Amino acid sequence: MTKLTNVKLTKPIIFFDLEATGTNPQVDRIVEICVAKLHPGGESEVKTRRINPGVPIPLEATEIHGIRNEDVANEPAFSAIAASLYMYFEGCDIAGYNIIRYDVPLLVAEFKRAGFNFTSDGRRVIDAQNIFHKMEPRTLSAAYSFFCGKDLDNAHSAEADVLATVAVLDGEFTKYPKLTRDLDELHEFCNPSDPNSIDKTGKFKWNEHNEAVVAFGKNKGILLKDIATKNPNFLSWMLKMDFTDDAKKIAKDALSGKFPSR
Repeated sequence: MTKLTNVKLTKPIIFFDLEATGTNPQVDRIVEICVAKLHPGGESEVKTRRINPGVPIPLEATEIHGIRNEDVANEPAFSAIAASLYMYFEGCDIAGYNIIRYDVPLLVAEFKRAGFNFTSDGRRVIDAQNIFHKMEPRTLSAAYSFFCGKDLDNAHSAEADVLATVAVLDGEFTKYPKLTRDLDELHEFCNPSDPNSIDKTGKFKWNEHNEAVVAFGKNKGILLKDIATKNPNFLSWMLKMDFTDDAKKIAKDALSGKFPSR
């Protein structure tokens, strides 16, 4: 039985997690939802259901959660379960990991598209990630104490911070023996690359048909060729904004009828 052993509940609390088509809660869609509802009397139930997002699931998302387009082809749309799910959450507090920044906004957006005004107002929202980060600070001083076993004197002076960082990295190698010692591999570990990104920051990506698409904002998933002909102002806007040079070059080339090929 799923339960909290150190907290006394006064009303039901739902722990939930969402898998989706991407990481933008305003535009991406849910492909799977799992809820664990804990009651004050100790009863609990866990339910998991897959959802047809109505849009293609990008390969990079599938590589993370393992859910393919064919896996959800015969599943219901979110709108089909929205009413029952809305009632299931009624009167409950909510909890999860990173739900404040991601899962809650994504769920709110999906409910809104289905015609329901779901909100966290009036609910207690517990985020285990926020607790973890507040209890285990991510500052250099905290890292120095954790990996080196001593306090960092003169923190925020350039020399002290540089020397502390050397010691922290060396301590990380000791703490995590499986961490690669090869600097090329360590670079990839610190800067994971997306094989589908066309530019360095992933503003343009290859879709499952190896066609260039926009990968951000309200035009996410639209073919670059279609954007160039139907909405060239978007690409002109990119040229004026603070995007990387390689992303701007792709936009500029598209405006002149030149498109990347894989």
